Amino acid sequence: MTDATYTPPKVWKWDSESGGRFASINRPIAGPTHDKELPVGKHPLQLYSLATPNGVKVTVMLEELLELGIEEAEYDAWLVKITEGDQFGSGFVEVNPNSKIPAMMDHSVTPSIRLFESGSILLYLTEKFGAFLPKDIAGRAETMNWLFWQMGSAPMLGGGFGHFYAYAPEYYEYPINRYTMEVKRQLDVLDRQLANNRYISGDEYTIADMAIWPWYGALVKNKVYDAAEFLEAHTYTNVIRWADEIAQRPAVRRGRMVNRAWGEPSSQLHERHDASDFETQTQDKIGDGE
Repeated sequence: MTDATYTPPKVWKWDSESGGRFASINRPIAGPTHDKELPVGKHPLQLYSLATPNGVKVTVMLEELLELGIEEAEYDAWLVKITEGDQFGSGFVEVNPNSKIPAMMDHSVTPSIRLFESGSILLYLTEKFGAFLPKDIAGRAETMNWLFWQMGSAPMLGGGFGHFYAYAPEYYEYPINRYTMEVKRQLDVLDRQLANNRYISGDEYTIADMAIWPWYGALVKNKVYDAAEFLEAHTYTNVIRWADEIAQRPAVRRGRMVNRAWGEPSSQLHERHDASDFETQTQDKIGDGE
């Protein structure tokens, strides 16, 4: 680690890797790096993703819809290995020009509809199937408030705190303090909201919970960044209560497994094409989890 300060040049040049855990896939340009078509399965909904917090939002939503008995929500989920650059394949870029997971195609309509950005996908699915969004205007507005709160806040948690605390090649006090302060403020926002509400936007479980839980529920339960002690996560008792309740939902348990490629082999379902896959296709059944 060096204490030297950095003086930016007049014009930034991309002449070296940035360092850190994801240095090999970071680049300042968009577009594909190679030709590769995306696979297409038997269901109208085709998901291309990885079980990061953003990916989990969508698989939880799909599993919750199926839990309600909405058969039209059946889907194929294909693993996108972002550390290997799968998101820069030509087929993936056609679905999401931003080269980020999750991305989805809906082939139930003509022409097919492409979907990218997790919040956009959640909103599309809730409107398509009429579930997990209050019908009254006030309830809908409050849910949307919190959905977009997550979309605006999580980059400070992931790209800010998570990067400098867990992934950066060197540790610096200023960025860690800066983003820690902001993340603790966000946790306090949630804790105060959940003090008087069972779920994020009230008494009803909604897409707001599905969006926020994979990030902030995982954070307080020490599932991301190994930072619960550092953040004194135990003090956010209402967030922990909510996180624990969400984690017990059967659809959430399934959704967390889809496109997961790390952890216990029994928790990894690299691809999902049928409900029976949770019983027969996890890595403890078919592979070694690598």
